[in-house]
Amino acid sequence: MKNKQMKNTMGAKEKLAVGSGLGMLIFGIALTVAGFIVPPLGEVHDSVLWIMGQALIYCGSIFGLSIYTHHKIIEIENRLNKGN
Repeated sequence: MKNKQMKNTMGAKEKLAVGSGLGMLIFGIALTVAGFIVPPLGEVHDSVLWIMGQALIYCGSIFGLSIYTHHKIIEIENRLNKGN
């Protein structure tokens, strides 16, 4: 039930942030896999690892921020409901 409410309250900005985070994660994984396929086989270049690290940092900031703000909003709503 809670997830359904969360989907309904998700605005365009949040959808864009989650979509870009997932896209960046998929891009980083695809680039890392491609690094194993391109000669020399089995050796991933440092730049590929750097990009994958940046993708993970970006995803962590997007998803961590959205989880934190969602938790704080629920906390504020609970405080307001207890006051009534």
